Amino acid sequence: MPKTDLKNARTGRFAYDGLDRVIHEKARLSVLTSLVAHPKGLVFGDLKQMCGLTDGNLSRHLQVLDEARLIEIEKGYDHNRPQTVCRITAQGRRRYLDYLKVLEQVVQDAASAAKAGSARGAAPPGTRRLKLA
Repeated sequence: MPKTDLKNARTGRFAYDGLDRVIHEKARLSVLTSLVAHPKGLVFGDLKQMCGLTDGNLSRHLQVLDEARLIEIEKGYDHNRPQTVCRITAQGRRRYLDYLKVLEQVVQDAASAAKAGSARGAAPPGTRRLKLA
């Protein structure tokens, strides 16, 4: 392999452009995972409890997901009490599943890199070993 091809193969190898930044944030990943598991939707209070978020924190993350059209928010009443129901959209489900495929690749690459590194057992060229007293 020519030197430039080797360099290009290494550049960006672990960039993972498919890790959607809207989804990748921990709280939003939690919200989407909860909604994927409950396709009919979840009431705000149940979603808040499942994700371990505060009212304000959940509201802000729902706003981001709604603006990205990954979820839909329906406000209404249940027995004369206000109720907010959140559902994942078809687009949200597709993007979530695409995100999971990339995340699976991250895990596979990490496992392969860890195995390769431990199999070699030696420090990479150009690194110096520390002497321990």
